[in-house]
Amino acid sequence: MSSELDPQVRALLDTLDEQRAPPTYGVSVETARDQLEELFSAADPEPVGEVRNFDIQGPAGPLPVRLYAPEAADGPLPVFVTFHGGGWVIGSLDTHDAVCRGIANEADCLVLSVDYRLAPEHPFPAAVEDCYAATEWAAEFAPEIGGDPDRIAVGGDSAGGNLTAAVSLMARDQGGPDLCHQSLIYPAVASPPLHEFDSYAENGEGYFLERDDMAWFYERYIPRATDARNEYAAPLLARDLADLPPATLITGGFDPLRDEGYAYADRLRDAGVAVEHEHFEGMIHGFISMTDVIDRSRDAIEVVAEGLRNSFET
Repeated sequence: MSSELDPQVRALLDTLDEQRAPPTYGVSVETARDQLEELFSAADPEPVGEVRNFDIQGPAGPLPVRLYAPEAADGPLPVFVTFHGGGWVIGSLDTHDAVCRGIANEADCLVLSVDYRLAPEHPFPAAVEDCYAATEWAAEFAPEIGGDPDRIAVGGDSAGGNLTAAVSLMARDQGGPDLCHQSLIYPAVASPPLHEFDSYAENGEGYFLERDDMAWFYERYIPRATDARNEYAAPLLARDLADLPPATLITGGFDPLRDEGYAYADRLRDAGVAVEHEHFEGMIHGFISMTDVIDRSRDAIEVVAEGLRNSFET
């Protein structure tokens, strides 16, 4: 499907090859976490109006969140609740700080980033439960943070896209919150034992996220075989995708998850959900977080922000 890599992506991959860092699937969980922190930490963070760290009540105790407010904010503002990527095992508030800052400014909204519990210490459904609880909290307490409870959106990349799709399904199934948008950035929505896609074969090695990385993540997030059939673990398994919020969906041409993103967009459209699908031909998985080295990451942030602005205005 893809033609050629973006030159900046090729340069990044060459640099990573020269560093000879071991792959995620070949190191300990702690080392994998440290590697992502180092890679995704922006050297010069984009200024925003305000950043606050605090805890909310989660299903298993205090749940850390980080709130971003845009510059010159005039509330009440819409609230974008976001869930970071990292295969449900790695990633943090810090690894996705640059993306949150960009979206807060571009979409002129509050961004609430959720530090959900990670596997293998906390396998499925811990992350889904935390993200849903944070979304409920945002809807209930939006006025206390300068937000509009009638304009709540959710979003995330990769594993965070998976959690976004799951939270959107949960909100529909459990009677709220009423979400106005979902932003799905190269989401992991399939169930490996039950789905097979060409993009795993085409892009499974040499393009940052590898097929073996995904197996490593799934082994830690979904250790019980029965959970692999749960639609909140793999939203592509959901029998009915009707009555979900409008979606912005981003895919990358050299991403193993490319085809499941396409499949989910098609399923949403078939169910009558409005979908804006933007495909970034020369991009790899994770590119939206690489704001320091890949120019098109800003284009992806703008795509997300435009989808949010359109939903917030309707």
